[in-house]
Amino acid sequence: MGSNSSRIGDLPRNEYLKKLSGTESVSENDPFWNQLLSFSFPTPTSSTELKLLEEATISVCRSLVENNPRTGNLGALIKVFLSRTKELKVSAECQNHIFIWQTHNALFIICCLLKVFICEMSEEELQLHFTYEEKSPGSYSSDSEDLLEELLCCLMQLITDTPLLDITYEISVEAVSTMVVFLSCQLFHKEVLRQSISHKYLMQGRCLPYTSKLVKTLLYNFIRQEKPPPPGSHVFPQQSDGGGLLYGLASGVATGLWTVFTLGGVGNKAAAAPELSSPLANQSLLLLLVLANLTDAADAPNPYRQAIMSFKNTQDTSPFPSSIPHAFQINFNSLYMALCEQQTSDQATLLLYTLLHQNSNIRTYVLARTDMENLVLPILEILYHVEERNSHHVYMALIILLILTEDDGFNRSIHEVILKNITWYSERVLTEISLGSLLILVVIRTIQYNMTRTRDKYLHTNCLAALANMSAQFRSLHQYAAQRIISLFSLLSKKHNKVLEQATQSLRGSLSSSDVPLPDYAQDLNVIEEVIRMMLEIINSCLTNSLHHNPNLVYALLYKRDLFEQFRTHPSFQDIMQNIDLVITFFSSRLLQAGAELSVERVLEIIKQGVVALPKDRLKKFPELKFKYVEEEQPEEFFIPYVWSLVYNSAVGLYWNPQDIQLFTMDSD
Repeated sequence: MGSNSSRIGDLPRNEYLKKLSGTESVSENDPFWNQLLSFSFPTPTSSTELKLLEEATISVCRSLVENNPRTGNLGALIKVFLSRTKELKVSAECQNHIFIWQTHNALFIICCLLKVFICEMSEEELQLHFTYEEKSPGSYSSDSEDLLEELLCCLMQLITDTPLLDITYEISVEAVSTMVVFLSCQLFHKEVLRQSISHKYLMQGRCLPYTSKLVKTLLYNFIRQEKPPPPGSHVFPQQSDGGGLLYGLASGVATGLWTVFTLGGVGNKAAAAPELSSPLANQSLLLLLVLANLTDAADAPNPYRQAIMSFKNTQDTSPFPSSIPHAFQINFNSLYMALCEQQTSDQATLLLYTLLHQNSNIRTYVLARTDMENLVLPILEILYHVEERNSHHVYMALIILLILTEDDGFNRSIHEVILKNITWYSERVLTEISLGSLLILVVIRTIQYNMTRTRDKYLHTNCLAALANMSAQFRSLHQYAAQRIISLFSLLSKKHNKVLEQATQSLRGSLSSSDVPLPDYAQDLNVIEEVIRMMLEIINSCLTNSLHHNPNLVYALLYKRDLFEQFRTHPSFQDIMQNIDLVITFFSSRLLQAGAELSVERVLEIIKQGVVALPKDRLKKFPELKFKYVEEEQPEEFFIPYVWSLVYNSAVGLYWNPQDIQLFTMDSD
């Protein structure tokens, strides 16, 4: 681009870019490269500017696609970059600003070119562009050095070995983003890629030894949340007119870089893209998620997933079993704190899910924490603001709760944590409530939202499963939480009666007219009755296992006892209604004996006294309610499109034309 390039609009006419993409071969030793790599122009700070940059350089990129088979200039550029990276560490230590600036610029150009090449050709064609030589038009040597693999290895080394300083921050971000671009061929395929040249390089050969080191570095980048150096302190020269350098498509502070698109979802809404305080942390997390969700090779499992599944705490001194490859250690306390602080983003929630689900060391550590509220509260806030989240973020938050509630220790401890003044919960002022009661309130609210809006059976099932897992350990339920449990049952009861009435009317209508197709009310009724049954089992589990701890639930039951009348003789609910009916009858009798016009305090006092008098052997025992999260078959069909939608929406400075995307459909606000 040269030192004279200062505006995006000048790029198509830039003499250096014309020479790079033209018909003349440029040797890797030519002084031209120093001139090309000495460029600066203002940083794009919006999706509009990024689109302009894409449009300004597309003609240059396409010209190179056409001419590179004869010139090999792409290979020459990559060789220039590779030779420079060998001295990068020393340059950082010696504060050689100019050398690092030009090396960064070389990687920036490579990233720009790669993005267009990957979008416009197959991987096989791309591989040919990395092996072309000058001999004759279109010729290539099969035994020539594999620049594609060498570049990938070099990027992994750059990410893991280059010290993170002010002068190396931007090139570190660029290296991470270039790896994301390398893997972006998935965006241009409707089906999940199960075989890929880039996957093969990353899972075998020269890149494989860097697996654990790369995963560890990406995790630490996420943990540290290092901010970019302030303006004026970074490596790059500034222009006299105040315009900064274009740090690269994949770097710079993200200030409104995206017009956000999402996979459709709950409320069909996309979360607004917040300004990123750490582009390096954001890009590292996205690359980590992409690597973790690569499909297994035919002859070997995904090594990056293996690394994520097996890493341990730095305080764990036990040796790694020899059967575990790619193992490493990391500070779990630092990771836990970062996970607690970053749950506002989809990608941080997905990382938390991945670690809890796949790494038993992390799961054990998290469940042993005494400050669990720091992790659970952000997850509850995601569910509480369900209207503003996309469906995948809501599902991940809900599944995290389901995984946590599989543990009885968690279910007991959350009722011992007392919270004060939950400001984001707006339905009611909660001056003091246990974490367990708040969790119940938020999950019930999610169910009610789902009943009236999205009607997603999967969401219902997981919400109820989490409540069921907790039910035997309900302790000292807040009166509002107890009321909401019964209110939800009331809502289900009304819905049941409505569908039953519609089914009856439909049946009568069918007797008079056989030509009109009937709605499938039987299926609706069956679904509602399954949910009602589950709610009755949850209430029953609490009464059977912890009646003496929950006078507020008994109070709410008595206050709404008429709700349960219609289900006493219903064949689907008779068995589970036995205990509930017994509790209602027993305490109703004691209240009747105490006289009329009792205060709330007096009723609660009678309930607490009655709990002691109620013979426990009269309550029928049912199997313990326990639900375990089981990942769907072929989970990659869900997770790979989800991860790439996050990359598309969240990556700093990476712009793809939405019309080129094949993997998922975007719904813009």
